[in-house]
Amino acid sequence: MFIVSVTYQQPLEVVDQHLADHLAFLDRYFSQGTFIASGRKVPRTGGIILATGVTREQLDAILLEDPFNQHKIASYEVTEFEPNRTGPEYAWFLSL
Repeated sequence: MFIVSVTYQQPLEVVDQHLADHLAFLDRYFSQGTFIASGRKVPRTGGIILATGVTREQLDAILLEDPFNQHKIASYEVTEFEPNRTGPEYAWFLSL
């Protein structure tokens, strides 16, 4: 599993110009099951994406498709982790 930390490199006005295309990119990978959660950072300096079921190389290739990446709007920090504990109500998370 991967945590992708997205950090904006452009003003929010520029981010917002490409937001619809970025959301379509997210939707494509949510529908494939690669992305399992995403959302904005607070304050709004970027976002977080949780990804699973791909290798690091595959994820890097996917992130190249993001309009935020293509237009140099954001940078990405990718952290791989292996979850091994959850609260009882989130045990399903370990099978991702």
